[in-house]
Amino acid sequence: MVQPLTGSVDPTGTTTRAFANLVGQPQAIELLQSALQRDRIAPGYLFAGPAGVGRSLAALGFAERLLAHHFQEPFSAARQQRITQHNHPDFLWIEPTYLHQGKRLSAAEAAEQGIKRRSPPQIRLEQIREIATFLSRPPLEAPRAVVVVDDAHTMAEAAANALLKTLEEPGRATLILIAPSVESLLPTLVSRCQRIPFRRLSTDDLATVLRHLGHDEILQHPDLLALAQGSPGEAIAQWQQRQSVPPDLLHAALQVPTSLRAALELARQIDQALDLEAQLWLVDYVQQAYWRSQQPAIHLERLETARRHLLGYVQPRLVWEVTLMEIAAAKSPP
Repeated sequence: MVQPLTGSVDPTGTTTRAFANLVGQPQAIELLQSALQRDRIAPGYLFAGPAGVGRSLAALGFAERLLAHHFQEPFSAARQQRITQHNHPDFLWIEPTYLHQGKRLSAAEAAEQGIKRRSPPQIRLEQIREIATFLSRPPLEAPRAVVVVDDAHTMAEAAANALLKTLEEPGRATLILIAPSVESLLPTLVSRCQRIPFRRLSTDDLATVLRHLGHDEILQHPDLLALAQGSPGEAIAQWQQRQSVPPDLLHAALQVPTSLRAALELARQIDQALDLEAQLWLVDYVQQAYWRSQQPAIHLERLETARRHLLGYVQPRLVWEVTLMEIAAAKSPP
């Protein structure tokens, strides 16, 4: 288990350790601690903010307190470990899934099995129905049940409407929705949740978290830190993606094609070497590199168009061929 960050103190002055590793989110901690201290727990919460800044960590810490027999009960590392492992009978974690051969797989499970999907995972209506079934029985160990819906914005409208019914009458339960913004969810869902805002981290806080997690090497790559935009989780994801791209291909992609033939060859290499997720990462990475080297704005616009086409299921090789040939053919302004 990761040791708490040195010097982490919750702003209310209590000794709760549940949020000890949550860095750079004083407002979120204050709101959650206040709810616990006053024993005024809402039936629904919306943890809204960028990915990778501590929303899931806060949800796990808050769940540890909610599943305690009383909020001032001493912090239990054993209980937190059970929650982190999704092994507590009164705790349910829902995350987006793929549907593969009739089975639901999380993104991690799909990657583990080497399954490549063109569409992103989503939270399905069946999963929302499982929440209702889970909450239909009384809690087994804790005074209440806790349900976390991660990436709640991936719900289709039918799933969101089904969740709305559960939020209206949750019984002895608290639901936590995690999403990138208030606008990413149906207003009816947002209206039934207390909003807990999460912010991007400062440069110093970002460095603190990365060092604590053993990723000091990322701090030597300002290009990746710029893409992360204050998100430690995103910085780590950016680093992992960069490691998955062959160095020669990455170097070639950063060079503006000098001929149509070179553009076609680079498009072929990208299509053969990278899956869709890596190709989307490469678009972002090349865009930033072009911006830093003050390439013409039209090049950035063409890359943004390529992103839209890739997300729209256009054949990837064709997308790269057209994009790179247009960049190669474009005349730079004097």
